[in-house]
Amino acid sequence: MRDKLEHLVEVVGSVLYGKELKVRQALTCLLSGGHLLIEDLPGMGKTTLAHALAQVLGFEYQRVQFTSDMLPADILGASIYDSTKGEFQFHQGPIFTQLLLADEINRTTPKTQSALLEAMEERQVTVEGQTYQLPEPFFVIATQNPISQYGTFPLPESQLDRFLMRIELGYPSSEAERELLLGGDVRNKIRDLPVCLKPAELVEIKELCNQVKASGSLLDYLQRLVSFSRNSSDFDYGISPRGSLALLNAAKTWAFLHGRDYVIPEDIQTLLGPVIGHRLRSAEDLSEHGGMALIWKLLNEVDVVG
Repeated sequence: MRDKLEHLVEVVGSVLYGKELKVRQALTCLLSGGHLLIEDLPGMGKTTLAHALAQVLGFEYQRVQFTSDMLPADILGASIYDSTKGEFQFHQGPIFTQLLLADEINRTTPKTQSALLEAMEERQVTVEGQTYQLPEPFFVIATQNPISQYGTFPLPESQLDRFLMRIELGYPSSEAERELLLGGDVRNKIRDLPVCLKPAELVEIKELCNQVKASGSLLDYLQRLVSFSRNSSDFDYGISPRGSLALLNAAKTWAFLHGRDYVIPEDIQTLLGPVIGHRLRSAEDLSEHGGMALIWKLLNEVDVVG
């Protein structure tokens, strides 16, 4: 199964040049049963990554462009009166898919952002008192522009906490950009990407990831990180139980991707920024979520061995 995952990373890398680490992080997020938030400037390949993952996994795919005038019904769907039948019929919105790209999610209002909360947590939506189950698997990749840009609404803590990871793609290296310039239209290449995993194989890999072991000493290290974030005056608030569990699950998947059936401290350290960064807020700057300063403090001041 690991060979198939390596092949999948290679295939996605053929259209997202020089971003192998980011592809692995996104795949780790998916296999851990979480959702992914990508924060970056426009044109960095966020949509390319989402579309390519949907293609190689054989997922149904929908893209929603978030705008300031969007309503929750534009995402969830609505009941429309059918005069021929004399009754209201529910018409599903774009959220009824396996991979939803919520593009520029912070350009819509918090009210519309909140339409995703139940879906991301419970894998279901409730409209007019009726609950509808979403397809399985259900995976949200949301993109957001830097909050310093005009016309953005910051994501509230409840929304940020629904994302297992937040990553940035960043500018490509000069070699990767040369490949991009010589490669032509990436959109045509994505349509030709092969499906690399069958649904049953995806379920099997998730189960194998769940079976990865975490020793008592590894859990002690994780709990020391959590305790430090909760007790240090540099943090406005610490890592929540949901956050600590998310970090452990992601670390198990990361270990599996790297050929191990056990978690090591380096797995925790590698994923601390993507998994925990957006769940923290500095006590000095209450307007800023996460930030590498808090992550570096955790890495540098908490001993691996107690």
